[in-house]
Amino acid sequence: MQVIGLCRFSFPALGSFQIEHETLEDRRRYLYSPERLEERFRLFETSTLPCFREHTDEDFLLLVAVGECLPKAAFDRLKDLTAGIKQVRIVQKSAESGEKHRQIMKGILNTARDDLDQPCLQFRHDDDDAVSVDFVERLREATEDSKALMSRNRTVGIDFNKGFVARLNADGIKAAEAFKSLIGVGLGMYVAGGCKHTIFSFAHHRIGRFMPVVSYPDAPMWVRSLHASNDSWGARNNTEDLSPLSPEQEGEFIARFAIDQNLVRQVHSAGCT
Repeated sequence: MQVIGLCRFSFPALGSFQIEHETLEDRRRYLYSPERLEERFRLFETSTLPCFREHTDEDFLLLVAVGECLPKAAFDRLKDLTAGIKQVRIVQKSAESGEKHRQIMKGILNTARDDLDQPCLQFRHDDDDAVSVDFVERLREATEDSKALMSRNRTVGIDFNKGFVARLNADGIKAAEAFKSLIGVGLGMYVAGGCKHTIFSFAHHRIGRFMPVVSYPDAPMWVRSLHASNDSWGARNNTEDLSPLSPEQEGEFIARFAIDQNLVRQVHSAGCT
């Protein structure tokens, strides 16, 4: 079964974000500010890319959606960072058509399907988060667990609700284990053949209103980063007391998420005075 993920990298369309802007130009100005882009690149390099590079199941496609107006230097940097990961496909789209963000993302996902008449698995991913290196493997296992349920429904959510919230910066990583349902990261969806709904057809936190959701609370499956440019107000203003990784947790972050604290310090220290 085809597995497709979609990661928006500072995509400038209007709608579907908690931080609102009145015009597309205002959105671009916010997303493409040098300070914000630098922060996103550092998180993308140290959290998102390592986990997909080391995936136990390599048979998946990760679409990275960017606006055609992404500054050339940023686009070239993105290409360089992803060049060695065969599953990554950068997709450039114009936000000038007047289409809302959700419709653009739905179009990208459905275009990437090998055969619309065949079922597929989809997931969404933010450019500052990580999933476990066995995330795709676990998605496939979930379809085996829920064959009967999926045979009776056009869409079924698959929610891994255990993970870590973390801050990654030049000092390293501070984190706390967390249980959070339907937060976007660690969330997948079964889509039946012939169905054109996508995981972006629904607000992630409301997906349970439209389909059955199977939850797995067993192993930590994601790392959600907290920082100044989080779109979510709750994440952006989070004051949770996080602790430096213990030696055991440092090993767990490497084994489960391919996140190396030494690389985090190195990348996030670059350019600091």
